[in-house]
Amino acid sequence: MLRDIECKCQIIKNFAPSWFASVMGTGILAMTSLFYSRYIPLLKSIAYILFYFNIILFCILLVPWILRWILFRKEALKDLEHPVLSNFYATIAIGMLVLAADFIVIGKNMWIGEIFWFVGTLFTIFFGILTPYLMFKGEHVRLDHINPAWFIPPVGLIVIPIAGSLIISHVSGIVQESVILLNYFGWGAGFFIYLALLAITMYRFILHHPLPNILAPTIWINLGPIGAGTVALANLVKNSSFITMQEPFFIFGLLFWGFGIWWVVMAIAMTLHYLKKLKLPYAMSWWAFTFPLGAYVAASHTVSLLFKIQLIDYVGFALYWLLFIFWLTTLGKTFIHAYHGTLFKD
Repeated sequence: MLRDIECKCQIIKNFAPSWFASVMGTGILAMTSLFYSRYIPLLKSIAYILFYFNIILFCILLVPWILRWILFRKEALKDLEHPVLSNFYATIAIGMLVLAADFIVIGKNMWIGEIFWFVGTLFTIFFGILTPYLMFKGEHVRLDHINPAWFIPPVGLIVIPIAGSLIISHVSGIVQESVILLNYFGWGAGFFIYLALLAITMYRFILHHPLPNILAPTIWINLGPIGAGTVALANLVKNSSFITMQEPFFIFGLLFWGFGIWWVVMAIAMTLHYLKKLKLPYAMSWWAFTFPLGAYVAASHTVSLLFKIQLIDYVGFALYWLLFIFWLTTLGKTFIHAYHGTLFKD
């Protein structure tokens, strides 16, 4: 294993910050598998298998992530300052938030879910501020660097209320107030940062040359804020006792979900374009195929339940199978390239 690299220390030295996107993708697949077990009961067992697999995956990936900061801090800091790679550092925090939701909904363990949520929330806020700050103060960012991976830090902020809203009723006093504050801060900050970055990426898509093929899968990240934002808003409104009129928020969620249909079609069309014209070589960016689409699948299920529109659930169920194919393909490719060590070469 890892036979094609000269030194095993390269695994740590070149451990990409994007690895935890696999935890995000696996976690959302577990969640949506549980949702759609209403149609195929076997999916419930798959949800539990994915849930436990994801816990193991997170623990394994945590080791080289920490060791890199201890043994190869220079390389870690270099990635943190990079206008593209820096955005992937937030995946470890978002992975914890996704695991928090999985522990609460699938594992029925509120205590562990709360631990993952509080730690994940603090790290998400940290990266959600640090990453833009490093870009704001520097002079190293160019038009070529603009890509949908920039959505990852605000997506993390938007994800906070997905599990956080479920915690509100399980705490009290100042802790409950803190949870409410963090939830609304996360969704509000993440949503409006997303809108700003959406305009910037649209500018790049229209007036600049296409994304390099290694970043082509990031086009799917556009679905992340839409899917996660819809689910988070619905959960937050349902679990906020001080909101007496819920329907306007739910209608906005439906409109937000509708915007996602456009992005699904565009993402599929652009992916096919790259496959036919520009090639689509494997890279860790392939994990962008999973979590954003999974978040949108979860949003489809959530919206269908809110408005009792079965057709929307069928759309989500169809996209669920596309998500499953993406996840299996990406997992297999990742394992093969990790086995041969190509993911850890300079």
